[in-house]
Amino acid sequence: MSRAEVTAYVALGANLGDPAQALLGALSALNATPGVRLVKASRPYRTAPVDSSGPDYVNAVAEVATTLCAPALLDALQAIELAAGRERPFRNAPRTLDLDLLTYGAGRIASERLTVPHPRMSERAFVLVPLAEIAPTLVSAAQLQAVAGQAIEML
Repeated sequence: MSRAEVTAYVALGANLGDPAQALLGALSALNATPGVRLVKASRPYRTAPVDSSGPDYVNAVAEVATTLCAPALLDALQAIELAAGRERPFRNAPRTLDLDLLTYGAGRIASERLTVPHPRMSERAFVLVPLAEIAPTLVSAAQLQAVAGQAIEML
């Protein structure tokens, strides 16, 4: 018996190399991952680093349908990051690619390795604005207002 598809949302970001190309490559890699189907993706946005340094980021959010369990989806996201040259020299270091699992169905997960919904997603315009673009019912006007002071520009 095959596992039912779950809707998950993934934040994508990069600020080293060619960030826009990195996001396109990540979307393609996501869709090519067994058990993962890309449903839709937001347009790309440019944002200043938050709790980080380096050049501006290019960010987006993708909706995927997956038959993978949440930890296996996280493994797949980290494999895509690694293939894109992701290094983790220190927390919030500039990166060639960052993929964060924002939500996994209606699931709530709190483990040492994975927290879903993502614990800081409601604090970040670079997550909420593209998420609202593709899934407006998941983001409230109050959430968007709370991050309205963070610079974000559609590319």
